[in-house]
Amino acid sequence: MTGRLYLDTAAAAPVRREALEAAWPYLAGAFGNPSSHHEFGRGPAEALADARARVAKVLGMRATDITFTSGGTEADNLAIIGMALGARTQDRAQGRAQTQGGTGTAVPPRRHIVTSPVEHEAVLASVEFLTRVHGFTVTEVDPTSDGTVTPEALTAAIRPDTVLVSVGYANNEIGTVADVPTLAGIAHEAGALFHTDAVQAAGWLPLTGLGVDALSLAGHKVGAPKGIGVAAIRARVPVEPLIHGGGQESGRRSGTENVALAVAFATAIELAEADRHEAADRVRAIRDEFISTVLSHVPGSFLTGAAGTAGPDGRATRTPNHASFCFSNTSGEAVLLELERLGVTASSGSACAVGSDEPSHVLTALGVAPEVAQTSVRFTFPSSITPDRGRAAARAVISAAESLASSFA
Repeated sequence: MTGRLYLDTAAAAPVRREALEAAWPYLAGAFGNPSSHHEFGRGPAEALADARARVAKVLGMRATDITFTSGGTEADNLAIIGMALGARTQDRAQGRAQTQGGTGTAVPPRRHIVTSPVEHEAVLASVEFLTRVHGFTVTEVDPTSDGTVTPEALTAAIRPDTVLVSVGYANNEIGTVADVPTLAGIAHEAGALFHTDAVQAAGWLPLTGLGVDALSLAGHKVGAPKGIGVAAIRARVPVEPLIHGGGQESGRRSGTENVALAVAFATAIELAEADRHEAADRVRAIRDEFISTVLSHVPGSFLTGAAGTAGPDGRATRTPNHASFCFSNTSGEAVLLELERLGVTASSGSACAVGSDEPSHVLTALGVAPEVAQTSVRFTFPSSITPDRGRAAARAVISAAESLASSFA
């Protein structure tokens, strides 16, 4: 990065030099297949096992819970589809659809999933696949206007046949943070599994003590190269693999493992976690000043997602590096182009929906009119942001809005 202001870390964070250096030996000299039972395979196998244990430690889980994937999308797919189909297989083996304990009480097969309409596309598409191909049913819990899934709404949505609940930890478009421990507890009390997409939370929010059965991570959000992720699924949970072959990754994901990127991921997430408290506090202050300045100087602008930085219990309600707005008096795309001219890079929402002309499904689910949703702009700060750079970003947004105002008056 040069003198430009890069404010799109929700799409991809800068790669950490330490992650690249840690990966390099396994791209060069130690190139062997970790499944090979000879000298060239032993070093990579040991490095892979070490990377798995290091990631598990950051998450407060066991090494056997960690499955390396190609990224967050595959991790979401494996967790959601894999656990749902795994539970179906388990139910069949246990005769769940028959009667319970000879009492004559019918036990419904678990074919119901609960999620919300503001989840990442990888979550929603995985659920849609299960409904379309495997006959599952789904309930999408209506969130509050800031994107929060409340405990009351989740409790009302769960049924006796609910097998899985999937609610994201931190929303990638609006930054709203879910109370995952409470929601997971509600799911477990009803006998359902709980998954959370934690891709945007890593490096900014706690990853331990969540009480989940599975969570998804992506390396390129924490400073690893693109192409590596983790599906952290408790080993006790049955999982139907999506990729079949030689049975690598404890049978959950076949295929020769990418040792170099697994090592890079372990290095990056360790560093992100070590810096988390300091970075979150520092960046949050810069982000809050940025939000206040933009809202007070750009007519027609409003913040999307949770407004507060913390709830009454001290829990974060918005990721510390995230600010997202609608600029209802202009065009979001025009703002982005003008910001690019001014040396600031931001985005209009999820990078996974690139090329789409449709308004954000997250914002429309929150009741934002489609024409207003198309004015959205997302700013996600790197951990290296300084107060001066944050103020420069705010000035650029104000300047862009002012220069475009006459065109959209």
